[in-house]
Amino acid sequence: MEDNNTTHFGFKQVPTEEKARHVAEVFHSVAGRYDLMNDLMSMGIHRIWKRFTLHNSNVRPGANVLDIAGGTGDLTARFADMVGPTGKVVLADINASMLNVGRDRLTDLGKAGNIEYVQANAEALPFPDNTFDCITIAFGLRNVTDKDKALRSMLRVLKPGGKLLVLEFSQPASWLRPIYDAYSFKVLPTLGRLFTNDAESYRYLAESIRMHPDQPSLKKMMEEAGFERVDFFNMSSGIVALHSGYKF
Repeated sequence: MEDNNTTHFGFKQVPTEEKARHVAEVFHSVAGRYDLMNDLMSMGIHRIWKRFTLHNSNVRPGANVLDIAGGTGDLTARFADMVGPTGKVVLADINASMLNVGRDRLTDLGKAGNIEYVQANAEALPFPDNTFDCITIAFGLRNVTDKDKALRSMLRVLKPGGKLLVLEFSQPASWLRPIYDAYSFKVLPTLGRLFTNDAESYRYLAESIRMHPDQPSLKKMMEEAGFERVDFFNMSSGIVALHSGYKF
């Protein structure tokens, strides 16, 4: 039973103050081959999910964008083009290994002028109030220890009229769940073992998806944090959902 002193790390219960360390160890382990594993795990479909997120961001030239848990910089690279030289994109990640991979990758792509890199915890974002026009967190919220606190932190640094986009694995349609479960708990750890020599980290990722709030629950959490006009859109039969909300 989870209480105020413990929280879930996958299917395990761990002391609340230790979850961030456990999550960090997972991503330190997989950082170097994170992009390869994303392509293998999703058969490349993650690129379509992210493209839909970018399309729904309504980001314009000159905007300030915060990409939380931005990791290797997929969204940041595209946002940097969208905001142009008069805008700014901040790639934030709690994990130094992921942040370093993202910085190296974006530098190799020749994207540097309008991107900043910040190691930050989503629960306590180190930015002034009303800083960003758009905030995204893609496949990162489920790893946050206190999601309610993180959502309130995001609301604080969002400008009035600004938009939050949460792209995350969610609850698939009932007909798909047996196939999805078999893939998650048998295929994913095997891929992890073959390509990163780390089955346990990918077992954790599968478990963390099951522990994440479903679509209506996350919508309610966002509303309770203060976001308005909250909605979600299911992709791939609910395997992934894009939640959106505004600050007014």
